[in-house]
Amino acid sequence: MATVTDKGHSSDDEDDQKMSVVALSPDSYSPSAAGSVIEALDTFGGTVLIRIQNIASTANFGVRLDLKKIALKCRNTEFNPRRFGAVIMRLREPRATALIFSSGLTRRCCSGRLCVTGVKSLHNVHLACKKFHYIIERVGFQPVPNFDMKVQNVVGTADCGFPIRLEGLVYAHSTFASYEPELFPGLIYRLLNPRVVFLIFVSGKIVITGAKRESDLAAAFSKLFPVLVEFKKENVADFPPNESKETPTQPLQEISRNEESTSEKQMEEV
Repeated sequence: MATVTDKGHSSDDEDDQKMSVVALSPDSYSPSAAGSVIEALDTFGGTVLIRIQNIASTANFGVRLDLKKIALKCRNTEFNPRRFGAVIMRLREPRATALIFSSGLTRRCCSGRLCVTGVKSLHNVHLACKKFHYIIERVGFQPVPNFDMKVQNVVGTADCGFPIRLEGLVYAHSTFASYEPELFPGLIYRLLNPRVVFLIFVSGKIVITGAKRESDLAAAFSKLFPVLVEFKKENVADFPPNESKETPTQPLQEISRNEESTSEKQMEEV
């Protein structure tokens, strides 16, 4: 149904959602030369490219962390406990941002927890988590070598290539779609299987969010594409309209001639 350009990460198993990452072994992952791009099949035998814009994931290091010590000893970090109770750490390569908490987000979890965002491929998600693990270890803590990493959200964008009638789409699929142009210019379409959310714009641009795997983006788009083709705008007016340049100036010329004739008559009467 879908082909993923990042090899080795197109499996649909549930184990892909939560995986155990071992300390640095980059040979087990091969980055894609095409970048974070997924090919989804359309109804006409062609393909539509979906570009991944962000992947949000969480990791559990299994040790309680001293945020003040991390902020003092690490570069590219921000820590203001009065505003936010986590250390903000950034990486340049791969470009990623981590929110490091001293303990778990729940009472049952008392170990250090990490939220990584800003990454655009699963390969870079693994690599960023390993680098954050290495940094925490160099500061002086003892994180577990096999830590759990779970992908929480994958965001992608696509282009249908044609404008869409959003009013007709929301009328025919009112159960799954909602459209309030006064509040937001896009139509919100919620797909149940796979469980993702589409933001559809009249220009044909689409944002896909809520997926747990890269393959969910392609599978969801392939299901929705026939619906988008059904509500395709057929007759679209060109803007600006293709008219000759002389037509708008003709009325102005007639008005100016009439004004000149009236002014000449007034001068003769005087």
